[in-house]
Amino acid sequence: MAGFFSRIFGGGKKKGNSPEKLIELVGTTLEGVLEKAGLDLSFDLNDTEEGVIVELSGEDAELLKEKEGQLIDAIQFLMKRVVQHQFPEDKTEVIFDSNGFREESNQALVELAERLKSIVIEKNKSVYFRALPPKDRKIVHQYLASDERVKSKSIGEGLYKKIKIFPASGDNRKRNDNRQPRGEHHKAE
Repeated sequence: MAGFFSRIFGGGKKKGNSPEKLIELVGTTLEGVLEKAGLDLSFDLNDTEEGVIVELSGEDAELLKEKEGQLIDAIQFLMKRVVQHQFPEDKTEVIFDSNGFREESNQALVELAERLKSIVIEKNKSVYFRALPPKDRKIVHQYLASDERVKSKSIGEGLYKKIKIFPASGDNRKRNDNRQPRGEHHKAE
């Protein structure tokens, strides 16, 4: 097993950053990972403007989706690190999917964000979204940014953070405008 990982991470000799070499690296590394893990999966690689898209399919495809997609996320994370190690100057994304899992997952995040946004607007109170990894937080923040009635921010330490969704009421802005002279006076003291 050490030989497999030394082929992935070892050597330190970086060759040219051609798309063909990147695709070859992803393909051979993924074959090794799937073989070592004993997963009955096949894959298709596509080099797109978004990055390298890897579509996984096969008998064990359902395992990839269990526990909110932790396995597919772990494989994607490993592959990103391999690509970063072998091609440190390359900023290509490596995105894994299986039977539309990413789209389903993103849609579920947007639907939950919509329900929480409705609560914030109706009750004029802050609500918190469960702790999420960065890629999921980005989806939620981008969705909420399209509505001027609410704002959002990540809260917490580490990789997984909660999202606070709160009202972006015009009343607060007016109050801040009215307080501005008082604040300036305070600074002058």
